[in-house]
Amino acid sequence: MEPETFPDELIDALIGVQRLLRRRLRRQIAPQLRGAEVELLRLVVSRPGIGISDAAKELHLAGNSVSTLVNQLSRQGYLVRETDPADRRAARLMPTPAAEARLAEWRKRRAELVRDGLSGLDGTDLAALSAAIPALRKLADNLHEEAEES
Repeated sequence: MEPETFPDELIDALIGVQRLLRRRLRRQIAPQLRGAEVELLRLVVSRPGIGISDAAKELHLAGNSVSTLVNQLSRQGYLVRETDPADRRAARLMPTPAAEARLAEWRKRRAELVRDGLSGLDGTDLAALSAAIPALRKLADNLHEEAEES
């Protein structure tokens, strides 16, 4: 692999895996949620009580985009807005039991899909993927830090 083509090849490989997982999961779990909706749900489940502006910052989305997502997910029964006791003008986002169940099912099926895909790899490929995980996490951290600075 040529150093100048490595970034594109890495991106293509990561996007390819993500796209295939998303497509297969969409067929298995109804009603379908868009990627941004799933990302917001995952964030709220991991950080119950997060505010809309903090969620927007974390997801690198505009505040009005997150508000739209919150409205959609609230109508579907996945999120509840609670008034922030420290600032009555602000809302805190809480997941519903339906959201937690939905994400648990999504994680379970995602793990099954990946496990099935991994079963077709040999030991060398499995070791290479396992060894790459720390570097991929560092890459994500670096990209996150760069996004925070801009």
